[in-house]
Amino acid sequence: MLADGKVCIRNHRRVLQNIRRVMAWARAKNIRVISTEQIYDQSDTKHTWCTAGTEGAVKIAYTVRSNHVVFPADGCTDLPRDILKHYDQIILRKRCIDPFDEPRADRVLGELQVNEFIIIGATAEEAVKMTALGLLVRRKNVTILVDAVGTHDRAAAEIALRQAEAKGAKLADTKSLLGSSCLRLVGVCNCARCQGRTQKQSFGVGA
Repeated sequence: MLADGKVCIRNHRRVLQNIRRVMAWARAKNIRVISTEQIYDQSDTKHTWCTAGTEGAVKIAYTVRSNHVVFPADGCTDLPRDILKHYDQIILRKRCIDPFDEPRADRVLGELQVNEFIIIGATAEEAVKMTALGLLVRRKNVTILVDAVGTHDRAAAEIALRQAEAKGAKLADTKSLLGSSCLRLVGVCNCARCQGRTQKQSFGVGA
């Protein structure tokens, strides 16, 4: 999500700005949040990003609610009873792109008595698509906020979003949900664009 990350998403400033707005809205409306957190083991030589114990595996501060619970990616399915009555946010760690490949995440997303999901995050062509399709198969209502979703490959992301839409997902933007915003600075990334020092710098995928 950040400019100095190894696999920074395209247009990260706009995406982070909209994610921040959605998270603030969720707090204000007391809407529960279910998050996934991609983490790879330090012994994994194939993936050199989102590595356990590094800054790349740490969630951005404003995407974490104070009253939250974190579950490791350990292959278990155990969950406390009435979990969303006790926590504002569930954070599910995963070792794979598709959250439904993790047993506990599959149970949380499939069994909780929640029918309406709004999806933000990254990336559209991978985890966002797989999450949306998995929820739709489980007869959930899904809205993807396209301007709060990061991508690496714009063309692949467009195809992924259309695939989700064809299966029943709604595509919307943050303005349609939250209205207009005067937010200009993201306040987490130290790059010139996020700090408002330039308006014309562009970013691609980090090396």
